[in-house]
Amino acid sequence: MASRKSERLINLTIALLATRRYLTKSEIFRSIEGYEGEPSSMERMFERDKDDLRNLGIIIDVRGVDPLFEDEPGYRIHPDTYSLNLGELSGTEIALLSLAAEAWRGAALDQSAHTALIKLRSLGIASDFDALPNLSPKVRVSSQSFLPLTRAIAERITVTFKYRSARLKDEVRLLNPYGLGGRKGNWYLVGEDCDRRALRTFRLDRIVGQVELISKPGAFHNDPDFHVLSFLDTHLFEPRDIAQLRIRRGRGHSLRVEANLLSSDDDFDLCDLPYSNESRLIDSILWHGDDVIVLSPPELREKVISHLKRLVEIHG
Repeated sequence: MASRKSERLINLTIALLATRRYLTKSEIFRSIEGYEGEPSSMERMFERDKDDLRNLGIIIDVRGVDPLFEDEPGYRIHPDTYSLNLGELSGTEIALLSLAAEAWRGAALDQSAHTALIKLRSLGIASDFDALPNLSPKVRVSSQSFLPLTRAIAERITVTFKYRSARLKDEVRLLNPYGLGGRKGNWYLVGEDCDRRALRTFRLDRIVGQVELISKPGAFHNDPDFHVLSFLDTHLFEPRDIAQLRIRRGRGHSLRVEANLLSSDDDFDLCDLPYSNESRLIDSILWHGDDVIVLSPPELREKVISHLKRLVEIHG
């Protein structure tokens, strides 16, 4: 379930999109659930919400309600400027959008959103009520870890989970999550590994069991300029070397995504695979077991063989 702040951001967006004129702060505070407390407290809350929406690329237009007088400013989101490009979102923005998508799931808006628009109408403010369900964003990911991680990223909550390593062992990781990003058919989590004191990347489909949120919101600070997709492109997908592999036919699909087919026989395909992160490639090769055979480069082949020997020693 989305947090109170996420619900308030959704409802603020809905109200500013639906209104046919500019809303004053007092009208916003009276019609949207979540703005409460002293006037100064609501002012600060509203300013933070505006910043969050702007960071998501949602443009809030500000101008005087009456153009003939310098009165209280009004706020509105023009539908023609409302657009979100998932390819440009940072990890935190994807997290906020995912929470919004979950809260906005279904054909109709939830009751709190309906209430906000009904209150606007009770104030005599016309709104385009029927068009709003078409604005619902959709983020579809099969991993059960996705939703708790999006919340942890958005609210800066430390998490712990079990992760299947290159040795096929389940290791407990403690992480300050910075962002989630999808690349080349997989979703990746990037964050600060608290034990190793360094940024680490994890594939969501190798997280075992439940992700646990173990701290209060705001438990850590991350770089506001951190962009998860740029990080993934730089650290995972900028090829520096080429591996030549034999991949069993009908297997090794995650490796085939970026591989070039050279030739085939009855059992195996001969492929060239550009790669930048050797340890991640070794991890993936080991994951596929005897469905993948490394031919070159020699140093990669030797490291894979070394890992396999260790696995045999450990598991017998």
